Amino acid sequence: MKVLIVKTSSLGDVFHTLPAIEDAYRQRPDIEFHWLVEEAFADIPAWHPAVTKVIPVGWRRWRKQLWRKEHRQQLAAFVRELRAEQYDAVIDAQGLIKSALFTRLARGPRYGLDKHSCREPLAAQAYQHPQAVAKGQHAIPRVRQLLSQVLDYALPPKLSYGIDRKRWQRPDIPGAYWLFLHGTTWETKLWPEAYWCELADKVTACGASVVLPWGNDEEFARAQRIASGRDKVQVLPKMGLNELNAYLAHATAVVGVDTGLSHVVAALEVPAVAIYGATDADLTGVLGPQVTVMRSQRHCAPCLSKQCLQADDDAIQPPCYRDVPPQRVFEHLQAQLTGGL
Repeated sequence: MKVLIVKTSSLGDVFHTLPAIEDAYRQRPDIEFHWLVEEAFADIPAWHPAVTKVIPVGWRRWRKQLWRKEHRQQLAAFVRELRAEQYDAVIDAQGLIKSALFTRLARGPRYGLDKHSCREPLAAQAYQHPQAVAKGQHAIPRVRQLLSQVLDYALPPKLSYGIDRKRWQRPDIPGAYWLFLHGTTWETKLWPEAYWCELADKVTACGASVVLPWGNDEEFARAQRIASGRDKVQVLPKMGLNELNAYLAHATAVVGVDTGLSHVVAALEVPAVAIYGATDADLTGVLGPQVTVMRSQRHCAPCLSKQCLQADDDAIQPPCYRDVPPQRVFEHLQAQLTGGL
């Protein structure tokens, strides 16, 4: 059986689909998956052994300059590649008008969420076999339920992403090390820098080292400040996702915030804590068998605001993160690593 999955973006959404692929792979080993995904994330689906072909789409790039001849040619080549296969099922796992249009272009019976279940109800008109999946759940169980209904298998109780961490070679770092994912997009999603410094001191005092990745100038400057004066704290060189995965996959523990890379850690099933203050983890947050979400219990959280609405004179800002101090994070991961959890 040959099945096309349409899940184009974003980074977290792509990872949210992998547990459903793993379910199907274990319950229906006769299924071969192809996956249509944005070109920026094209490496990820192939991490799962059930995905034999990845079809990259450059829509994010093309739509800005669709008038350019080369972009129209690339779009036409993409459509030809997409329509070259006849599928037993085409499943839109995203539920957007954009993904529904891609689903409509593919050849095969079309499945997706019904108008009461998908994020953009108009998308349901593109499917021949719309499926009801209750809203109000996290994205991962929703996609798992969708595929189990379409492909007719019992949903396994255990959640797994099905990724083998051994595919990445351990980096040249002696001994145990923790990795800090300190960078993210909103200012209100940043855990206070003083907390990162305090946590680094606690980790290194126990004999482990700390490594700090970064993706832009602001994150590089923060990483340097955290590492300053700390011998066992290392700022990594700038690197792509696949290279960084080697550091994530072999880390003793990872501490992160609300960022796409925290979803990668969840998929790699490394002991981790994901810290949420201003944003909500319930529907699209980090979820995995080895990751613990620590969130603020402050009355204003989650505010979903890019600027703090309750700032005060305390040194720790935003105030919501005072509910998740370094000691709490450190003690939880230490207990997890020693088998106390």
